[in-house]
Amino acid sequence: MASAASNLRTAAASSDKNSRNNGNGRFNDEALSWDSRPFVHEASQAAATAILARLNNKDNNKDSHSQTKHLQVLEIGCGTGILSFLLAPHVARIVAVDAAEGMIAVLSQKLHKTPDAPKNILPVAVLLEDPEDAALPPTHSDQPDGPRQEFDLVTSHLVLHHIPDLRGVLQTMLGCLAPSGRVMLTDFEDFGPEAKRFHPVARMAGVERHGIQAKEMAEMMREVGFAGVDVKAAWTMRKKVEKFEGEFGEGGAVKPELGEMMDFPFVLCYGERPM
Repeated sequence: MASAASNLRTAAASSDKNSRNNGNGRFNDEALSWDSRPFVHEASQAAATAILARLNNKDNNKDSHSQTKHLQVLEIGCGTGILSFLLAPHVARIVAVDAAEGMIAVLSQKLHKTPDAPKNILPVAVLLEDPEDAALPPTHSDQPDGPRQEFDLVTSHLVLHHIPDLRGVLQTMLGCLAPSGRVMLTDFEDFGPEAKRFHPVARMAGVERHGIQAKEMAEMMREVGFAGVDVKAAWTMRKKVEKFEGEFGEGGAVKPELGEMMDFPFVLCYGERPM
């Protein structure tokens, strides 16, 4: 019997040809090692904390857990599901979507093999560009070909800076929301030329912008149709970066003896679908 790791490598490899054509080849290549990066876990935990704090503050109820348990959530660009795992205990269900099939293969394996894995995460491998994409769950289970589900919350984390067409993905997110549904999107902030150092040179593939400019993002969200827009820094993280371009070498892996620490602000982009 093939090992779990072997199965995952096969899944990642089989999707690699197509995914390279849509910019996800790098993420299929990195899927198996993604969860081994401490910064990925730290950033996801910070994102979950910020999202839950905003949800609980908005609901303005002491019993915040009961206020979020009904939420139907869509995470776009879920990767291996680190953020989904953190949010799952607080919500009804998470549909976890990623265009990189290698990432979804790892998430699916985690859900099947981890003893205490959440039971309310549905992994979906799709490049989501249409709120009525057949890959999404139907609104009514007895109408599999009917309208697709609308969500109370759409999230993404460290995804927006990889998106070539931000306006297009925001329109898709808005279309996926139920009336009065919310988006809470987290990413590092474009605070100037130094923000480019977030990624080592060897990992620039698929990077469309060096962070999110809060003012421009807020304006775009309003133009797309979101109400109650609020885009601002929610936390700051320290990250090891290259002291000079290419310092980490061809693979871009962080090495203890190299690099230096740098602070990066992260923004939370909040908006609501009008009633």
